[in-house]
Amino acid sequence: MTDSSSVAAFRLCFRSLFGGRGFAFPCDARGNVDLDRLSEQARNNYFYARAMVGRELAVPAVESGAR
Repeated sequence: MTDSSSVAAFRLCFRSLFGGRGFAFPCDARGNVDLDRLSEQARNNYFYARAMVGRELAVPAVESGAR
């Protein structure tokens, strides 16, 4: 389990390979997503994004969540 403050500081981003929509999920600095904290819809989107890597989405990257 990760500290909630570290989870909010980063996000795991799946970018579209074709200029379409991408996905971003809160994560820790290593890219671990706490599935228990995601809503059912966000969890479904996360699993979809992982399945579409290399087909519709690029390999995910950890980005700073601070803006």
